[in-house]
Amino acid sequence: MPVSAVPASVPTVELFPPLPPEIRSALEDVIPLIDKTFPIPGRFKQGLPGDVAELSRLLTSGRGDRGESYLGKPPLLSAYLRYFLPWNLYRLCRLLPSLDLHLAAGDAVTDLGAGPLTFPAALWISRPELRSLPLEFRCVDRTGAVLDAGKKFFAALTGEENPWTIKTIKADIRRDPEIRGNRAALVTAVNVFNELLGHIPHTATEALHREAGGYARLLTGLAADTGRILVIEPGVPRSGEFISAFRTSLADSGRPPLSPCPHTNGCPLPGGLHAKWCHFNFDTIDAPAALHKLSAAAGIPKERAVLSFLFAGSAGSGEFAEKVIDVKPVTPSPGLPVRIISDAFPVPPDRYGRYGCSGKGLILAAGNQQTVERLQSGALINLTIKGKERPDPKSGAIVAEVE
Repeated sequence: MPVSAVPASVPTVELFPPLPPEIRSALEDVIPLIDKTFPIPGRFKQGLPGDVAELSRLLTSGRGDRGESYLGKPPLLSAYLRYFLPWNLYRLCRLLPSLDLHLAAGDAVTDLGAGPLTFPAALWISRPELRSLPLEFRCVDRTGAVLDAGKKFFAALTGEENPWTIKTIKADIRRDPEIRGNRAALVTAVNVFNELLGHIPHTATEALHREAGGYARLLTGLAADTGRILVIEPGVPRSGEFISAFRTSLADSGRPPLSPCPHTNGCPLPGGLHAKWCHFNFDTIDAPAALHKLSAAAGIPKERAVLSFLFAGSAGSGEFAEKVIDVKPVTPSPGLPVRIISDAFPVPPDRYGRYGCSGKGLILAAGNQQTVERLQSGALINLTIKGKERPDPKSGAIVAEVE
């Protein structure tokens, strides 16, 4: 018999819940704030969509054409601030409310590859309960111009009188940057490693895993023993493979995955050529209208946002429990925790399915179309195994009937 799932009527934990009205309103205000903080002459505004498209090319297919300090060029920095910064803020604001960051007064946050202070800004917008805490942010980036722009933007966003201290450090994280002070309660790296490792061929799995191990040691060394580590990357196969290797290295050092993994066993999605990878999709219907308009003008509309990420816990704590702050958790019940990691797709002859990750490996949650489509990418559900496990002949995943 296949695995049988809890009924779809049982509430599930959403990893990317819709934005609450106050966060959505704050994100709508971001683009006018950027325009006010970094004004550009009207004659240059017409070229903005083209600058956005060119920067997008340099970040994807044209990686070889950009220099290391490409954001030091005014047109590209302007495009980044008006397009990539708001989209990255949106992605983070959909995720951060669901993570137990475990921050307290006096804690430090080390943000590697900080860019225009995207992570501190997203944290300020999406976690208002943290705004009264005195926190220190050490923001590291190799481009001084983007850090300066970030400080200016963050001051405009928060006001000068706020309890968060921002320290910018111009340094290359590949060269073991010197960061003074106690080790951090939280170490973050957002959209960093896809850029640093873009030179590694897709077939060079060993090299990627070696780099992942080195960066895992770097981030672990910057984090307090009780600290946490958050890495977020684009939701592409290469990033998924890196995240899997990074997870393995952190686990070997005693830092268990807290999210999105519903287990501490080996990763069933190591990635590689033609393999499945851990990533999440969610719709962008609640993203700012002005951002959608600019995206369309640049020829890169975004109806869906995609990312891969890993949130790891404290060294030697033995903790493993996903804590969802703003969403009611799954009703406790025996069974196998499964994280949904794909969109719905047809399963011949007449069903639909979604892939999920579990301690038993890859799961294929299958059922009628309406029921399966209710299971959002990122949802955490419980499954109960009844009888003999049956693998899907195409993927090898354990088939789970979702009723």
